[in-house]
Amino acid sequence: MLELHAHDGGIRELRLARPPVNALNPELVETLLEAVRSAQDDGTEALVLSGREGLFSAGLDLPELLTLDADGMRAFWGDLFGLLEALARSSIPVVSAITGHSPAGGTVLALFTDYRVQAEGAYKLGLNEVEVGLVVPPVIQRALARLIGPYPAERHLVAGQMISAAEADAIGLVDERVPTDKVVERALAWCRFHLALPRHSMQATRALCRTDLCALFDDPMALDIEGFVEGWFSEATQATLNKVVEQLKARR
Repeated sequence: MLELHAHDGGIRELRLARPPVNALNPELVETLLEAVRSAQDDGTEALVLSGREGLFSAGLDLPELLTLDADGMRAFWGDLFGLLEALARSSIPVVSAITGHSPAGGTVLALFTDYRVQAEGAYKLGLNEVEVGLVVPPVIQRALARLIGPYPAERHLVAGQMISAAEADAIGLVDERVPTDKVVERALAWCRFHLALPRHSMQATRALCRTDLCALFDDPMALDIEGFVEGWFSEATQATLNKVVEQLKARR
């Protein structure tokens, strides 16, 4: 479900390993949350979040999540926000090594890390929640706007469409593109460069620059867990989600 790989310089790679598509279900989110939290106190100097070549994460595991009741969905969404907050508030740098496709939830994880290295090629990523009948919570909308600007974020979210890796690079959704087999290597190099800087000044400046991202989690209304759960179980959303799941099954 999650492979831990140690690299030189105290860098730890958290590699999503939940076949077939690294979809985010309650167990994976909980496991990843614990791994990010543990790294804050065990001597790890930086984290790299990766997937397999060609696929980072396919986002939320809709088939499994559709089996949850309201309490189960509320708990899952609370853990997911906990993971995003842990990434945002991490005391050590975190880099997303986006090794391929990264729709919806995969892109969401990357928004809250320090840097995003994207695999070159015909890969798709972005926030397509509208397309599957969901409304992006305010905290995610604000994190996207922080990264690419308010109006580009509006256009991207309202359209609800996946975009190419090249377009994601052009609008600033990712920071750079490299060949697929070089993504993790480049992410590690980014970490090593920053860890080689005077530690006290790098850490203090990093914390200063991420204050606004961390502050997003200080406003309970920005999380809107109850609103999301209510929307999830609405008749229209359930119909759209079930249709999406049926389409996914047909493709297999």
